[in-house]
Amino acid sequence: MNSNQHILSATNVHEINKVTWVGVIINVVLSAIKFVVGYIGGSHAVIADAVHSLSDLATDFAVIVGVRFWSAPPDQDHHYGHYRIEALITASIGIILGFVAIGIGYSSVVTIKEFHFGQTAWIAVIGPLASIFIKEVLYHWTVAVGKKVRSKSLIANAWHHRSDALSSIPALIAVVVSTINPSWVLVDHIGALVVSVFILKVSWDITVPALLELTDQGASENVHMIIKQIALAVAGVREVHKIRTRKIGHNIFVDLHVLVRPEITVRDGHAISENVKSELLKKGPDILDAVIHLEPSE
Repeated sequence: MNSNQHILSATNVHEINKVTWVGVIINVVLSAIKFVVGYIGGSHAVIADAVHSLSDLATDFAVIVGVRFWSAPPDQDHHYGHYRIEALITASIGIILGFVAIGIGYSSVVTIKEFHFGQTAWIAVIGPLASIFIKEVLYHWTVAVGKKVRSKSLIANAWHHRSDALSSIPALIAVVVSTINPSWVLVDHIGALVVSVFILKVSWDITVPALLELTDQGASENVHMIIKQIALAVAGVREVHKIRTRKIGHNIFVDLHVLVRPEITVRDGHAISENVKSELLKKGPDILDAVIHLEPSE
């Protein structure tokens, strides 16, 4: 079997749950710290940032609950497995990120003329500083695990961690600026708007591929060429056509037609089709299953 085939093992599921539960704990602790220091330090920006950290829990629990389903093996009702659930969760995380970005951008614009606290206390910098450092570390760890187990949802959730770190930058700037000179508070709003645009771009990059996967997007032309070359290299295959693929997660399901000599026996034809399938599973790019149709060549 192709070593690239992506079937989540119990170990992989454990790793996903481990890094995500750590994220849950960190988000709860960071939210509490930001609320406390934001209130004591008199910073609206830090208190708002605490709410953003708390919102990360939604995607954390989406991954924790979702992995139990998308890692399940095929059954009598789901012959191709449950991989679509991961795409659905990935798209959901991307959409949530989009709303977070819009919320940050909207807030940065509409609150420009609002009344702000006077000079804030330096204690308020603890919240955003801790968030920037801890959530960036958590982002890199989550991405590493996501790439290792090849989970798009986990990688998407990692970007949610990074969005929290990035959104803490304007909060930090707001505290520093308003502490030094309250009249410079506009810098906070401009920074938040820039960050919201970046998060919106990440949201797009996460959501669109997941939605395309849900609509049975096929593999690239390059992958189709590789599939054709592998099949043509099998003894007895004269031609290959009607290659169709669909991507489910990192896996590819393939069906194709191979042309063979018309005078061969059914047994020989079946052997050729089995050889084609075996070669595709061993050498093909992330091919999980293949259906081979035999046709007589002219």
